[in-house]
Amino acid sequence: MLTLQNSHILGDKDAQYCLIQPIDQNDEKLLTQEFNTICELCKGKTIMLIAFLVDNWMHDLTPWKAPAVFGKTNFGDGANQTLNYICDDLMPYLKTNVLTRPKETNLIIGGYSLAALFALWAVTQTNLFDACAAASPSVWFPNWTTYASTSLFNVDIIYLSLGDTENKSRNQHLARVNNHMEALVKMLKAKNYIFEWNEGNHFVQSDVRTAKAFSWCINQLANKQPII
Repeated sequence: MLTLQNSHILGDKDAQYCLIQPIDQNDEKLLTQEFNTICELCKGKTIMLIAFLVDNWMHDLTPWKAPAVFGKTNFGDGANQTLNYICDDLMPYLKTNVLTRPKETNLIIGGYSLAALFALWAVTQTNLFDACAAASPSVWFPNWTTYASTSLFNVDIIYLSLGDTENKSRNQHLARVNNHMEALVKMLKAKNYIFEWNEGNHFVQSDVRTAKAFSWCINQLANKQPII
């Protein structure tokens, strides 16, 4: 069950940029390093990072059920519940109890791997966010490319990345990740997006890659509008 007690809040309460990130226990260990890197890459900007632990990575972040890709654990359809938690519980709490100027705060949804896929899906479901930071998103997820091709992405600023050896996998789904990313990039050609290659496979420097994703989005938003 997603709860406020499982959330981490780092940064300034008067932040102009509020980052929303679903995490697992490995991400949790690297969270301070990730936030410090974001601050280093976005000097002079007030930032808050809200990260919340998901209970079931394969269920809570995927929008529809799909057969197992790793081992025997099938994917679930819990993404809608997770998004409802963000919209109906987390954000009202932050606006009422944490952020000092919520009406002036830019919201960026993002994450790594399946959390990055969730972020991309989330911005097709709501216009709550101002940007999407998707680091090594699991765009190989069954039927994602078909879904994305008929969906409206409700943000103009989108960051995408992959590791340059992520497709070097014996898993047939992961081996096609480059093809799915290429298709997604073509869908977003009218957006303010960037796609970057990172060195290594999917399991290298997830905190640095996620920090780069959020930082790019912050800096794009900063260029789009004056600091208040």
